Amino acid sequence: MDKPVLVIMAAGMGSRYGGLKQIDPLDEQGHILMDFSLYDARQAGFEKVVFIIRREHEEIFREAIGDRISKHMEVAYAFQDKEDLPAGYTVPEGREKPWGTGHAVLSCRNIINGPFAVINADDYYGREAFALIYDYLVKNQDDEKYRYAMVGYRLGNTLSDSGHVSRGICETDADGFLTDIVERTRLMKDAETGAKWIEDDGKTSHPISPDSTVSMNLWGFSASFLTELEKGFPVFLEKNLPVNPLKCEYYLPFAVDELLKQGRCSVRVLQTNEKWFGMTYREDREQVVSMIAAALKDGKYPYDM
Repeated sequence: MDKPVLVIMAAGMGSRYGGLKQIDPLDEQGHILMDFSLYDARQAGFEKVVFIIRREHEEIFREAIGDRISKHMEVAYAFQDKEDLPAGYTVPEGREKPWGTGHAVLSCRNIINGPFAVINADDYYGREAFALIYDYLVKNQDDEKYRYAMVGYRLGNTLSDSGHVSRGICETDADGFLTDIVERTRLMKDAETGAKWIEDDGKTSHPISPDSTVSMNLWGFSASFLTELEKGFPVFLEKNLPVNPLKCEYYLPFAVDELLKQGRCSVRVLQTNEKWFGMTYREDREQVVSMIAAALKDGKYPYDM
């Protein structure tokens, strides 16, 4: 079996944050948030990384991180292109966005032949998370079902001090397998209950346990998932293009959910107590810089990664 590969989705610009946040330096050494994930991934055993980027960002991305990381890991690039569509489909007039995270991962179909993990470029996942997913991918293979996994975080360890966030609230069975993900789009910290979610344009709020398990898009798949994405994409387009041609997106969790409903895969939820953080809002940057500085000072990461 091929060794697990790390896939990093870095094609997004981050509309709420502003700018190409994936290459925003966070310390005096010029490290970006991705450097810390890549270091943790190397420690877990990953030896190859595939960056999913937009082709127009290739030069700046290579200069900012790719060329440097290639000294430590094998590096490959996949380009998410909205023109990358199944035969018979064309980009609707006026469409500017690519087709979502499922489509992003699908862009790796000619590069990856074995198991792989997927993360976001602008998130910090913690060392334990990479160790958990790498260990799972090494030890598990497809049998009568596709055997996938995801790392589950405690909701309270993922909320922003700067505003509301979207999270996939996970439901699991008694054996720790994913049964459902309920998307909540306006989750916030709450002084009384720890966390709450808001609906009706802020008119209604509901308490939610900060101990709830959430998905932060750290997934582990066999190569079978790429085949299933390729099969599912035209089905998605057939259903969604007529109703929302300019903004519909083929999300990775939706593709997983379809396979779960069909009984064709299982998803082991690997629980971690790591504190996730990212830069959803520009105001998050100060807190992230402080956390990174503390980790460097404590010796968790070398200054010359």
